[in-house]
Amino acid sequence: MNLKSSNNVATNQYALELEVSPEELDKAVAEVYKKESRRMSIPGFRKGKAPRAFIEKMYGEDVFFQAAVDHLYTPMMNTAIEASGLEVVGVNTFDIKEIGKEKGILAELTVTVQPEVKIEGYKGIEVSRSPVEPTAEDIDAEIDRVRQRNSRVVAVEDRPAENGDMVVIDFDGYMDGKQFDGGKAENFDLTLGSGQFIPGFEDQVAGHNPDDEFDVNVTFPEDYHAEELKGKPAVFKVKLHEIKRRELPEVDDEFVKDVSEFDTLDEYKKDLENTVRSRKEKAAEAEVEQQLVQAVIDRVEAEIPDMMVEREIDEMINAFEMQLRDQGMNLEAFLKYTQGTVDSLREQYKDRAEKQVRVRLGLSQIAAQEHLEITDEEVEEEFKKIGDAYGVPLENVKGLIREKDVRKDIANQKAVDFIKANAVITEKQSGGEEAQE
Repeated sequence: MNLKSSNNVATNQYALELEVSPEELDKAVAEVYKKESRRMSIPGFRKGKAPRAFIEKMYGEDVFFQAAVDHLYTPMMNTAIEASGLEVVGVNTFDIKEIGKEKGILAELTVTVQPEVKIEGYKGIEVSRSPVEPTAEDIDAEIDRVRQRNSRVVAVEDRPAENGDMVVIDFDGYMDGKQFDGGKAENFDLTLGSGQFIPGFEDQVAGHNPDDEFDVNVTFPEDYHAEELKGKPAVFKVKLHEIKRRELPEVDDEFVKDVSEFDTLDEYKKDLENTVRSRKEKAAEAEVEQQLVQAVIDRVEAEIPDMMVEREIDEMINAFEMQLRDQGMNLEAFLKYTQGTVDSLREQYKDRAEKQVRVRLGLSQIAAQEHLEITDEEVEEEFKKIGDAYGVPLENVKGLIREKDVRKDIANQKAVDFIKANAVITEKQSGGEEAQE
């Protein structure tokens, strides 16, 4: 089989005409005959035993043509695409123009190809980076988180409930003097000031003591999720059982010994500074890369084929389905719960998918324009990283992922590194001033 012609028929679309010789067609027919004849009932023969010539005489010489075309489809498609030298995104149509024992097959594929991409102005991009030096507030916040983890809950008996307390309550909701669904619970744990309940509810629990019974009057918000409750006034009959508060440990050397490997508060704070600095450095670098990626998106000039965006959406939905399965849910249940549809979900992903496609095209073009080379050693190392990350043997990884795709990923990362190395990075200062690198 060989490629006869390749013609540009529309923006990002080509028609590839492919020939299959009579000999190749006959060989394919001979192969499918063995399988197809087992399903055919021919008078005077057991299934699968009728000679091919007899079947073709009885049903016509084209009786096995469709099966032969199906058998040849993948090698035909691969031959046409490889011979064309095009960066094919996907196949749009596949048509048989001619087929016969004497002429073989003449087929036509229409394919979508990667668009022509133009990108300029990616050197000297101006971006800003957040400060990475830890502040006293950063260290205090870290210590507060550790104090919260090491706190204990104690009963409050000498005062009424106040914001920040945890209370245990019974409540029973009424609207127009009648109970409504979902408005009743017993021994419910509620943190006052958390905003867990509708506005006004928690404020009216504050100020009461254990064993108090009282009414809470509220109005459901206009955007409340239950249609029958939107904007409606309601009365909750409440009984307060317990008030509890979280008691935080004092921050001193003894606290440090309990929560770390250090003996003094100064040593502990020094270690926290290093931890916070490292985290802020990673966040700052990610922030810079995000700005650079957006700058690439803004500078890409290309007519993006719909097929590329739709395939990106497919990958996003597949990844989302995997996350749902990890949480014990499936996509169908999620859509039912959220009252959504697959189409509405695809629409939500569309803008992000187009940006993903656009940035990959832009980075790929930058890598080509700057002649960023990828070595075999780098490809091998990337395969190894993937295998190590997922606990999969190296040879299995190579069987699952194309080397071509790995090279593209490495090239794209090199492009990001290139534009970062050539960027003008402004350091944000706490006082609002900025300094340039």
